[in-house]
Amino acid sequence: MSTDRFADYGRPRKVDGGLRARSARGAIGRSWWSRRFLEVLESFALGTRLTRGRSYARAGQVLRLDIAPGRVTAQVQGSRPRPYEVSIALATFPAALWTRIEDELAGQAFFSARLLAGDLPDELEELFVTAGAPLFPAAVDELTQRCNCPDFAVPCKHLAATFYLLAEAFDADPFELLHWRGRSRADLLDRLRARRAEATGTAVPPGPSTPDAVPSVVDAVDVLPPVGAARALAGLAATPLAEAVDRFWAAPVPLPDRPPRLATGPDLLLRQLGPPAPAIGGPGLLERLRRAYRAFGPG
Repeated sequence: MSTDRFADYGRPRKVDGGLRARSARGAIGRSWWSRRFLEVLESFALGTRLTRGRSYARAGQVLRLDIAPGRVTAQVQGSRPRPYEVSIALATFPAALWTRIEDELAGQAFFSARLLAGDLPDELEELFVTAGAPLFPAAVDELTQRCNCPDFAVPCKHLAATFYLLAEAFDADPFELLHWRGRSRADLLDRLRARRAEATGTAVPPGPSTPDAVPSVVDAVDVLPPVGAARALAGLAATPLAEAVDRFWAAPVPLPDRPPRLATGPDLLLRQLGPPAPAIGGPGLLERLRRAYRAFGPG
């Protein structure tokens, strides 16, 4: 029997210039969306098959990581001379579903402002779930995992290392998660600007000067209705002093009868408590509890 089949069970070849995880120890993932992604993976009861790729990720064994709509591809160096080819596929949302999501996002200034400022608010996940488009996979079979290594385990350590680097890619740019689901940052923000401009009757503001530029808070303000301090100050400048003093404490725009309320979902307590200790299930247990809370919540 050839021993070549077992060649990758030794120490991996050292790599110069590989993609090294920023986290040197402990948990990987700083933002809520990268932690949620890893929690979902751990909830699939993958056990050590996932965690054994962490050392590969931290050693810089991942040579390349590319995120495209519906597919993540990577090259991971093992103990063989030729790196392994890895791919992780996840279904994109249909165009009609993305249109509905964009209408929901554009209809709420809170989401438009946060997204255009380069942030994903926690409440965004609930909005996607309500729209029938969960951001994260609900079952492991929604992910098509492939690696051309000789290891039969799924995920193998090369796939697992790719998952960890993918989580850190989501940390660096949260829009990569939405890109994986079928909408690039540029397309999504352009559509939101157009919808906000149509709703407010204003001209579509220009987007960032380069495709890779990170939208600023100024971009967010541009798509919101032209109200606030600037308009209020302009009005006060032409107002007699006595009248301006009387209006000093008044709101510059009419306030709603009731303040807007964001849906928090039945799993709010889990968000506050954080993941349980590894001895009783760790982040994987947290994700299973979250699904149970939603299943038994008001429907």
